[in-house]
Amino acid sequence: MPDRAFTDAELDAAIEAITNPERLREAQDLVAQAAPSLQRVLAEALADGGWFDLAHEQAVREAAGTDDAQQRIRAVRKLLAEETRLGMLVGVAVGFELARELGHAPNATSSKED
Repeated sequence: MPDRAFTDAELDAAIEAITNPERLREAQDLVAQAAPSLQRVLAEALADGGWFDLAHEQAVREAAGTDDAQQRIRAVRKLLAEETRLGMLVGVAVGFELARELGHAPNATSSKED
């Protein structure tokens, strides 16, 4: 993984490329194989970042403790969406670092055909 900033056009092209179902399937297979280790790294990154600290626990209690059922459902949905978004963003950061580390490995080879 190059140690440089990518342009918006490069990022857009890369995102478009991974919408190919076969490319995404390969990545999903790799992630599934490494899931236990990746889950540990993600959990540590979230904990180190303070993402799931006392404020988060308070938000969970408030969402679950709302008396009005409709408000409670909205609050829980919002909390789940925020947690999902946060997990995805931190997960992508972990993925970038993993790709960078693998790119620096002594026997690193490119799986991309030229």
